Amino acid sequence: MSNSLSPADIAKRAAAARALEMVEDGMTLGLGTGSTAAWFVRLLSERMKSEGLEVVGVATSSTTSWLAEELGVPLKSLEASDRIDLVVDGADEFDGDLNLIKGGGAALLQEKIVASAAERMVVVADPGKRVEHLGAFPLPVEVVRFGWPVTKTAVERVLADMDVDGREVTVRMSNGEPLVTDEGHHIFDLHLGRIRDPARLSVALNSLPGVVEHGLFIGMADTVVVGFENGAAEVVQRRLVPDAIELMRDEDA
Repeated sequence: MSNSLSPADIAKRAAAARALEMVEDGMTLGLGTGSTAAWFVRLLSERMKSEGLEVVGVATSSTTSWLAEELGVPLKSLEASDRIDLVVDGADEFDGDLNLIKGGGAALLQEKIVASAAERMVVVADPGKRVEHLGAFPLPVEVVRFGWPVTKTAVERVLADMDVDGREVTVRMSNGEPLVTDEGHHIFDLHLGRIRDPARLSVALNSLPGVVEHGLFIGMADTVVVGFENGAAEVVQRRLVPDAIELMRDEDA
């Protein structure tokens, strides 16, 4: 099968296959959105059919829901889930601390809600998503449609006080009209170049009326699986901060 795949798809499939090794029978899985996450859903379906693996998924977008249903992966709503054991999702960028930019597929709100409800978040990505500093990929911000030009001005004011390389804010379009997300909102794309303090920007954006959520996922990913064009995969774990290490030592003592 891999002989007919492009190098990019080989890398995505390799990342998804390695993440699939972390899935156990009986799990409730958060199913992410995007091309690499779609590979995970496909391989999950194959394993369910070949091994009798029994899992249930919680989809992060209508696109993922349609794919899972087509492939026979059972789904339930987040409202009906008392816990999510593992969420597997893609990312548009990740840095050395496994902070992420997500939302290129306009599903960031549902992705973040599902990720926050999960015991563990695993990101599947290709090497091009690894960056020293977040920001080369435009940062998506989901906003309510009511008064969105006012919200756009407020976002621009926030950016004026941020240590970033660019401050252009554009409205994401679809068929000549502002895109509407699954939850009925619009998306701003922030063209920042480099974000030197993602945590500060996260707090500032969340404080604005009209902003529903943004694509900075700070401290949420536990693991990133990087797939390569030769079919290999690398597992990158989040580094523990000193305070967390000391807490673990105290608990062991």
